[in-house]
Amino acid sequence: MLIALSSSLCFAFSGPMAKYLGAAGLVPLEAAWIRMAGAGLLLAGILAVARPAALRIPRSRLPFFAAYAVIAVAGVQALFFAAITRLPVGVTLLIEFTSPVLVVLWVRFVRRARPPRTAYVGAVVAVAGLGVVVEIWSGLTLDPLGLLLAVSAAACCTGYFLLSENSGADIDPLGLVAWGLLGAAVVLTPISRPWDIPWGAFGGTATPVPGHTLPAVVALVCLIVVATVLAYILGVLAVRRLSAAVGSTVASLEVIAGAVAAWILLGEALGPFQIAGGAIVLVGAYLAQRATAAPVPVPDAAVVPRDLPAPDTAPEPRAPRPRHSSPTP
Repeated sequence: MLIALSSSLCFAFSGPMAKYLGAAGLVPLEAAWIRMAGAGLLLAGILAVARPAALRIPRSRLPFFAAYAVIAVAGVQALFFAAITRLPVGVTLLIEFTSPVLVVLWVRFVRRARPPRTAYVGAVVAVAGLGVVVEIWSGLTLDPLGLLLAVSAAACCTGYFLLSENSGADIDPLGLVAWGLLGAAVVLTPISRPWDIPWGAFGGTATPVPGHTLPAVVALVCLIVVATVLAYILGVLAVRRLSAAVGSTVASLEVIAGAVAAWILLGEALGPFQIAGGAIVLVGAYLAQRATAAPVPVPDAAVVPRDLPAPDTAPEPRAPRPRHSSPTP
């Protein structure tokens, strides 16, 4: 349990550190590219020394690795980093954590399987909570483009869950993460244009909001080492010690940890409606996760996911785990 909690706490630093890099002069795609390239190289280097077999890719699974890199890593990370430039970190994480609800809808309408009623209850509760978070009665007080980016990140995170479910026993979870990060960096290279990144900015300081200053290089190291590599390694270790339901529940604490980290490091405080709505969203996501852990198939149903993870934890074969999310991110 302590390892899973530590993983969630590490992932919680991704949003605040990305905002510090933004204040240093990097655009969201540049920050996302540096995170993926740096973390991918570091994790691949660690595995090459400690577990070289983890980096082996079966030739028949190359298309799967490509889809994982594009959707589950590049899509989630780039959209999340773009969303937090227009929304508070905590709100973005809350929206991204509605992805278990999207998985329920995918299972029902695409796979034509019939999840238990609890899954639908969880979906309705999560959507209602999201309406409270964005204060929909006020005509969406949050930035509309930011909301669209956050919802898109949740959709990509849904793809992360579904792909992780089909990773197979022939793929090492950490190897999948390492190649996914490196593949995502390659995919985003043409649009991130790393040759135009203001590398000199890492020699200075970043001040996203008055009174909150941090050396840019410290934010970079924290984003790569703590919020990505260490977070994924701890996540995989936790998966091996906890049940799926317990692991995904603990991982949902990333939303709370992310909001607290943003409050301490950025001065971003959630309002009463964001706090109340966030609690409702987490309850709905939890119900959806628990319900899909024991699906009830109909005659024409495909296999339904046995469990749903939280967005920013590392995947394990046949038992998907979220990143920011985050999956986070």
